[in-house]
Amino acid sequence: MSQKEAITPHPQNDKREIFGWGMYDWANSAFSTTVGTVFLGPYLASLATDAAAAYPDGMARLAGIPIAPDSFMPYCVSISVGLQVLFLPILGAIADYSHMRKQLMQIFATLGGVATIGFFAVTGNLWWLGGLLFILANLAFGAAMVFYNSYLPEIASEDKRDSVSSYGWAMGYVGGGLLLLVNLVFYQLRETLGVPTQLAVRINLASAGIWWLGFSLITWSRLKSRRTARPLPTGQSYASVGFKQLSQTIKELKHFPETLKYLLAYFLYNDGIQTVIAVSATFAAAPILRGGLEVDQGTLTIVILMIQFVAFGGALLWGKLAGKIGAKEAILVSLAIWAGVVIYAYAGLYGDSRVAQFYGMGFFIAIVMGGSQAISRSLFAQMIPIGKEAEFYSFYEVSERGTSWIGPLLFGLINQLFGSLRPALLSLIFFFIAGLAILPFVNVKKAIADVKSYDTKKID
Repeated sequence: MSQKEAITPHPQNDKREIFGWGMYDWANSAFSTTVGTVFLGPYLASLATDAAAAYPDGMARLAGIPIAPDSFMPYCVSISVGLQVLFLPILGAIADYSHMRKQLMQIFATLGGVATIGFFAVTGNLWWLGGLLFILANLAFGAAMVFYNSYLPEIASEDKRDSVSSYGWAMGYVGGGLLLLVNLVFYQLRETLGVPTQLAVRINLASAGIWWLGFSLITWSRLKSRRTARPLPTGQSYASVGFKQLSQTIKELKHFPETLKYLLAYFLYNDGIQTVIAVSATFAAAPILRGGLEVDQGTLTIVILMIQFVAFGGALLWGKLAGKIGAKEAILVSLAIWAGVVIYAYAGLYGDSRVAQFYGMGFFIAIVMGGSQAISRSLFAQMIPIGKEAEFYSFYEVSERGTSWIGPLLFGLINQLFGSLRPALLSLIFFFIAGLAILPFVNVKKAIADVKSYDTKKID
């Protein structure tokens, strides 16, 4: 069957379908905010601390292995990221071969949502179950995102992809922020409502899974499959076909040198973005003597919420900016602002006005956070061949998640060496400078031409 014959004629830029696509970002962002950012880490650490009280060394035990309570969640994050790096390219290849992208997205989204609801059962000595459920949910989250991102080239024409990608990110910030707001209000009122603290946390964690599954139904009702499912060859399994398809794609990467150059730039600057996001709360809460700001939990929570909702406008703003000056140029502007934020965090934020300055810095982070990531996704969509969207977006997702340990490692080492968080923050400017150094040399027009030439030869 030819490439043209395999495609079901559904129109691009359909507002109903784009809304359904964006609602998946609204749905799954609850996992990132309520679970990943706020509630799960401290809750598991507290349960592990209670379990560790039975041992003189202050370590919890998992299958006889001593584990520091505060290290349990980071270990789980590392394991889940490692599994994503291992499995996502294979899953992308299977999706592209089978043309079952929507079905696979549904399977992994459902798996992630159910695992998240399962956090309600995590109490007492079941602290280890919380880690297992997180690994499963985070792996499913990443897998579903591969298929979600790979829909972008199909639902939006080239001239609309920046705005559609920005719309998806914006929907995610609002959806995740709304549930987080509800959960934080519920948590603050728990004593008034007569709800024990642990039960309140468990309800909040489970609510993210219900939110994820519930709003995903809108996505499934509106997102269309554009290719007929392809049957397996005799004697083959999807795993064997996936490995074969992935091997073929890796061999063909030489046809897309500009795409690879862009992935390298993204590999670097996105690690800087993710690390700033990951360590900002630590920096804000740490004592002044250790280079922190000593911001109280209430202020930090308000800033987190402010970032969620300001980022909604930032994502849309960057979509419009990309339309005026170009996607690559819009990313370069965002990287310059990110570098400025890092420099300011190092040199400023002193004295009694540091909290007000922290609000200001959070505002600038919110403005560029969603925009830089949304435009990065849509620019990449221009650089990938038809029929290999999920595979290429699996490489993209691996570039995002597989390097997420480099920035935190550099941050930790510099902090340990200098005994202060400020030079550790400044060290992250390396990632933004590297992105600013490589990205200008990515020839977007050639990347698009390479893809179109490849697609033409494949169809012929």
